Amino acid sequence: MSTDMPEPPWRTPRKEVTRRSLSRETIVDAALGVLRADGIDGVSMRRVASELGTGPASLYAHIAHKDELLELLFDEVAGEIPLPEPDPARWREQVTQLWMDSRAAMQRYRDIARVALGSVPLGPNSIRIAEVTMVLLRMGGVPDQAVAWAVDVVGLYVSASAVEGAVVEDRKAGEGQDPAHYYRQVATYFASLPPDRFPTFVGLLPLLTQGDADERFRFGLDLLVGGLAALAD
Repeated sequence: MSTDMPEPPWRTPRKEVTRRSLSRETIVDAALGVLRADGIDGVSMRRVASELGTGPASLYAHIAHKDELLELLFDEVAGEIPLPEPDPARWREQVTQLWMDSRAAMQRYRDIARVALGSVPLGPNSIRIAEVTMVLLRMGGVPDQAVAWAVDVVGLYVSASAVEGAVVEDRKAGEGQDPAHYYRQVATYFASLPPDRFPTFVGLLPLLTQGDADERFRFGLDLLVGGLAALAD
């Protein structure tokens, strides 16, 4: 975990680490294991302390509470996202791939993307991703105001898509619900709608149910990147 950047003033300061003592890094590493197994709702200071063979009080010297721990976990996951070497000739391809890689990284850690909904990711890895995103968009001639807002808009889209995927996987694991079966039921219900009241809906039904989650996500990215490119000077 990088320490070469200033931290938010409300975050618990790092403590001097001795050979046998806990550190922020060991706590985050243990919490990642809990996150992969049980998702955000399974992460607690008590559970992580148990994984480390200690009591919750020993964690509070390094991390103030669960919300702070989740912020650190999110940034640790963000550190797995590969960053491109910006190339003006390939800015659209690179920014699209960056956002696809971002979603893929979050999906490897259950519902960690929930952390980015309703709060601003402020860890060093998250800020580096935002920096590269803005560099790429500016290379493409996208106006600065659009660049500044796009980081937020696309971040919400990517995070929401990752959360949706986690919800589907949790239902599959917890309730034994087959996502394909569920969507077939939805399609059957749509087909039962009265065509005289919903002619466009019924007419587009074969297209409404086409494509898997990855294809639909990529379509959304293409819309966003295409819209940003249309704003370019």
